[in-house]
Amino acid sequence: MMKLRNSSYKTKILFFFITFSVFILLLLWLTQVVYLRYSYESFQIKNLDKIANSIKNTSPSNVSLVLEKTAYVNNICVEYYPNNSFSIKYNNLIPGCILNKDNNQEIQSLKEDFLNSKEESNSIRLLNKEYETRGYLYELKLNSGVVFLYSNLEDLSTANEVIRNQLIYLTIIVIVVASMISVFLARRLSEPINDLTIRAKKLGSGEPVEFPKYGAKEVDELANVLTHAEADMLRTNELQRDLMANVSHDLKTPLTLIRAYAEMVRDISYKDDKKREENCNIIIDESNRLTTLVQDILTLSRMQATADDIELSNFDLVKDINDILRRYEVIKETESYKFVCDMPSEAIVEADKSKLDQVIYNLINNAINYTGKDLTVYISVKKEKDTYKVSIRDTGKGIKTEDIDFIWNKYYKNDKNHKRNVVGTGLGLSIVKTILEKHGFKFGVKSSVGKGTTFYFNVKKVSKK
Repeated sequence: MMKLRNSSYKTKILFFFITFSVFILLLLWLTQVVYLRYSYESFQIKNLDKIANSIKNTSPSNVSLVLEKTAYVNNICVEYYPNNSFSIKYNNLIPGCILNKDNNQEIQSLKEDFLNSKEESNSIRLLNKEYETRGYLYELKLNSGVVFLYSNLEDLSTANEVIRNQLIYLTIIVIVVASMISVFLARRLSEPINDLTIRAKKLGSGEPVEFPKYGAKEVDELANVLTHAEADMLRTNELQRDLMANVSHDLKTPLTLIRAYAEMVRDISYKDDKKREENCNIIIDESNRLTTLVQDILTLSRMQATADDIELSNFDLVKDINDILRRYEVIKETESYKFVCDMPSEAIVEADKSKLDQVIYNLINNAINYTGKDLTVYISVKKEKDTYKVSIRDTGKGIKTEDIDFIWNKYYKNDKNHKRNVVGTGLGLSIVKTILEKHGFKFGVKSSVGKGTTFYFNVKKVSKK
């Protein structure tokens, strides 16, 4: 069984097809040879019982006529003993009839026993020793007399032999034909799969592969899946290259500035307290930016490796958002950014507060980086049945419909021509997706090209007691 489990598709089809054919043949042998005699005898006995029941309902004046007709039509022999009269025999010359054997002591004894009994009817299986055949005797008492019905349970040995010989030839023919059909079907069914396997192996090499239609629904669905997988792999490779370029740029820029201003402090401004402080502050800011980038990469990797557990607690979501917005006072003053909030006075939710802070922080960062010329970010918290829906909207250029499914990808960046972000590292949406999935919260994005983008998520609401 283990060898069959690891065998080819063609071998499995051949094995199961032949096994099914052998099962059908065995069933045919069983019904035609083993149960044929039993089925025939059961039919004959039921038929004789039915005849006897019909005779019971016959009027005395018609008994003789009915018995004669019944004997010849059903090919049975009948012996009738009218009250106070000699016996009358019908169709008693058929081969094997034992009712006309007056010297048969066994039959005579059975007749006398029945005549002397109080039973209305009786049935007996008999062995006709003269002909070495089996028979069935039915004894019946009527108002007009006593009737004995006898039917041969014919020997089916000859018929069984004929059927057995036919089944031998039929078995050989069926197994040969089944083998030919199974080989043909196995080849027809396995060829598309083998072709798909060969083509799929080429995906790893990066060369373009075409998956054609094969005319079978399941195989065509598999070909479609592989076609989509190829497109995703090509897009992923492209996004990986973009990520390397973007991350390299984000790493290179602060490192370059840190080195440049460090050299400036060393060579030029080390004597000027004001200049030295300004240069040192720039070095600190760029170091912080570099630290944030590295922390985001580590955070994303750790969460996707399921190393970070969720620790739920109850807290005020509105207060939490207001605390986060205070971090942006600097860019509100220096860059003229505006935050428009539509929130209730309080919203008690259940979540991991530190991780939900990361979600809100990253979504606000994303909105800041991509909002329009009005430099406005809209934040709302709406009460729903069992949740609070948090929405963060920008007024930027929006996202194309075909790109919506890829924005959560850690390799995706909306602006291929990378420009320096005001805040954040470009990995925020991947972090958002991972945290919200760990919470089991519903989330999504709506976007219109040229009008802006809204990111939203639902947080479990805590009812007040």
